[in-house]
Amino acid sequence: MKPILSCEEVRRLEDCIEAEGTSKATLMELAGEFAASVVAASDPKRVLILVGFGNNGGDGWVAADILAHKGIDVDVVSPVEPDEIPAALARHVARRTAGRDVNIVIGPSRDELAELVSRADVVVDAILGTGFHGSLRSPFSIWIPTVNELAAEVVAIDVPSGLDAETGLVEEDAIRAARTATMLAPKIGLYSADGPDYTGEILCGELYERLDEVIDDVDHAAEMVEPIDLIDFLEPLPSNIDKYSRGSVLVVAGSSSYPGAAIMAAKAAARAGAGYVAVATPATCANLIRMALPSVPVIDIPADSRGAFGAAARRAVCDAAKKFSCVLCGPGITTAAGCIDVVSGLLKLDVPLVLDADALNCLSKLSIGGLDETPELYRREAPLILTPHYRELSRLVDEEAVRDLGGAIEAAQRLLWAAGSDNFIVIAKGPVTAVAGVEKVLLPVSGPASMATAGTGDVLSGIVAGTVALNHAYEGPWELLCSYAVSLHSYTGFIAADRYGEKSVIATDLIDVIGDAMALASEEALKGLEDVPATTAKGA
Repeated sequence: MKPILSCEEVRRLEDCIEAEGTSKATLMELAGEFAASVVAASDPKRVLILVGFGNNGGDGWVAADILAHKGIDVDVVSPVEPDEIPAALARHVARRTAGRDVNIVIGPSRDELAELVSRADVVVDAILGTGFHGSLRSPFSIWIPTVNELAAEVVAIDVPSGLDAETGLVEEDAIRAARTATMLAPKIGLYSADGPDYTGEILCGELYERLDEVIDDVDHAAEMVEPIDLIDFLEPLPSNIDKYSRGSVLVVAGSSSYPGAAIMAAKAAARAGAGYVAVATPATCANLIRMALPSVPVIDIPADSRGAFGAAARRAVCDAAKKFSCVLCGPGITTAAGCIDVVSGLLKLDVPLVLDADALNCLSKLSIGGLDETPELYRREAPLILTPHYRELSRLVDEEAVRDLGGAIEAAQRLLWAAGSDNFIVIAKGPVTAVAGVEKVLLPVSGPASMATAGTGDVLSGIVAGTVALNHAYEGPWELLCSYAVSLHSYTGFIAADRYGEKSVIATDLIDVIGDAMALASEEALKGLEDVPATTAKGA
């Protein structure tokens, strides 16, 4: 797993490295060298480097010097003369580079800049660094759209200028990079909100040869899950297994209005590996579900007049739930009074529980002032997994809308820390999904935009429940187990998009390719294993 840091964590890491004897001036030289290597990989004849007032600009000045030494024609555009740069380190390297074979242009007009951009094979963005947030100011409000309009290829240093490195939000405009050469560790904003639309390929320069020894001295905003991290979940089934030892799932879902949610969740749980799946659903839609899922037992539960769980549902559902390895509750149940009662009853049972969709909305209705203010409602000994998207997560913590990955992680951690349970997980669904536990936050592989369609959340909840049931003897970190389920879901999105087209994917397409997704996950994990040095792999 690769650490993802907040801006403050990066600053602390730099301080740790400096305390070990490597100065920030040396880090700037190494950063410029790494950026230059990324640019040189394109074999450009002419490079334009745009620099700002701070240390991000300093990295650009270093890169300019190195590229010029390689025989590449380099133009540097700066808003001020090198002697007028306010940041001391950046001013020092700018003065040095100014004395070398580099063409420096100070404060060009828009037309002059356009000509320079058009002539360059690669444009390097070293304008604004990780400290930027808010609105763009002149001249950068002119530079950035000019680059986006005319540049053949753009490499951003550390973070595309105009993108908030903490939130990933872009207020006005930002550099659209083909590659982002980030330093020490990727910043969380590169993966959040607007970030993925602007960063292109992310390449990380570790800079410090003993980085592994110091990076754990600072907190990590999150950690990126790599395919090789999931290899233990991809083992073939043992020959002596049966449908009961494979684990069982009870899907508590559906209503007369939304029977399809129960069907998709149950089928996904079975495809994900559970040996036995049953559905507990209001009697009014039970026969429809039976016809759609002939291999899945359906339990009729008393319904209310609208076809949702009725007043007598709690006891019937809870009596059935005690017999299963995992219970999934929520898809399509509505938030009727009987549904709220069912959710409340399931929370009191000693069985792993996944709450999704309307079960989360029922939880919101049970709490006053945010679920984290009433942790007694959801604190339990058995594992609990919540799968909210950003709107549901906002309702759970009684907050304004969660807009970005950082905000989602913060909201999830409020719920986690209030409960304080090691086997409580929040899967915060978004363009980049975070799997948050008490100890750490993991970022599994993200699926394509084609997955932004109704019902894919029901499929995910089924995959999560099926994964929990199949791995019911698992004793490792629950964050990793859930990350496997999320990764599997993402891989189904890639396969379905390739098969049906980006705009044509529907949720049921994902269910049909879960087996293919497992094969793809295994293939990616084996590639990662091949890249591990033999001595490391032997000790793994």
